[in-house]
Amino acid sequence: MDTWSGSFRAALGRRKLASRCGWNKRGGMIAAPPGRRKPPGACVLASPAMSAARPPTADPLVALADQCVQCGLCLTACPTYGRERIESESPRGRIALARAWALGTVPPTEPADAHLDHCLGCRSCEAVCPAGVRYGELLTLARGHQRERRAPSRRQRWAEALAARPAALGALLRFYRLAYPALPQAWRALPRPPSARAAAATPAPPPAPRGRVALFAGCVANVYENELRTAVAGLCAHLGYAVDTSTRDTCCGSLHAHAGDLVRATALGQTTRAAYAGADTVLTLASGCHESVAHALDGQARTQDAIAFLDAQAPQLRLRARRERVALHLPCTQRNVVGSVPALRRLLARVPELEVVELRAGQGCCGAAGTQMLTDAARAADFRAPLLREFAASGATRLLSANIGCRLHLGAALTAPVQHPLQFLAELAQPAAATPAANGATT
Repeated sequence: MDTWSGSFRAALGRRKLASRCGWNKRGGMIAAPPGRRKPPGACVLASPAMSAARPPTADPLVALADQCVQCGLCLTACPTYGRERIESESPRGRIALARAWALGTVPPTEPADAHLDHCLGCRSCEAVCPAGVRYGELLTLARGHQRERRAPSRRQRWAEALAARPAALGALLRFYRLAYPALPQAWRALPRPPSARAAAATPAPPPAPRGRVALFAGCVANVYENELRTAVAGLCAHLGYAVDTSTRDTCCGSLHAHAGDLVRATALGQTTRAAYAGADTVLTLASGCHESVAHALDGQARTQDAIAFLDAQAPQLRLRARRERVALHLPCTQRNVVGSVPALRRLLARVPELEVVELRAGQGCCGAAGTQMLTDAARAADFRAPLLREFAASGATRLLSANIGCRLHLGAALTAPVQHPLQFLAELAQPAAATPAANGATT
């Protein structure tokens, strides 16, 4: 048995022992029912302080890890466990590993670091966890600790540096657009950015708006989503809302938090807060950005997913019929964090004659995973492949997805159109008379 396997099994064994012993949330033993005695051989530890598995620590990661009851219900929801079928590639295994590192009971090793690196951060485990473990928060802390002792890869550093500087990233992507036809296929990690002239003029605000909203542009989306922002502004205008589409060179910091760069993620959150000072309602277009934007603007402005916002106004939204079969990819962040999947289904169901095929292969995860589609392209492509095969077999003529990272990753391997669902719906929108109801933004 190698050192890593033995250490990991020992750490997991200690966690299972604590689970069998029945620690409650306050850190004590769960008492046996009145009139019943513990069977011979039952755990007799009086408190966690007596267990070598839980020395005193102020690390919040340990408190998060101790919420895990090691039931294993997360395993079948985890894409990496489904691919590898080993415990260390599961949420339960990673929680045990991160906890052992935090307590110093298992030394960090390169193979063990790889298991944490492989986590896609999809948070499907959170959706099925009966104990309510906040795995996303735990993963961020674990990667933050990891970064303190191990420098990120060169590609990771470049990706983070560019995302934090949207103006520089925009200039690079415009050059990438010009050079794209001459680049070899191996260098085309992202789809060709659209022309800046492709977007139509922003619609004029209604004379007496029901309310005002701002759109969060973000970093890479600032270049790739010009048409989308115009489309969403048009939908809002149809419904009687004025939209602030002014470009703010900001990154929400989600990409950095996902990789454990907590210092820069916090700084970018503060920049976002300052950039949207004075806004009452900010709409997010990328499900992967939503949580970070909401955290940055907490107490200052209301942050709402644009899909959920428009669904709340759906009775006033008129859409033309479209006889077409489209494939719908539901990003992990939309399903497990934002929760706007029901709203999106309702909006698409309002289009007469539209046939929607939901892609579910490989637990629905495309493998983009923040920057992993750039830093570990081969592995990311493996997770994408089942969705591509399902799309090809579906007979759909286009693919819809609500997260910019997923669209870029999927679009790099497809010739069919890949769009945000709201951009598709905007093509079908018809003007409707505005009503005085204000179900969303502040007037």
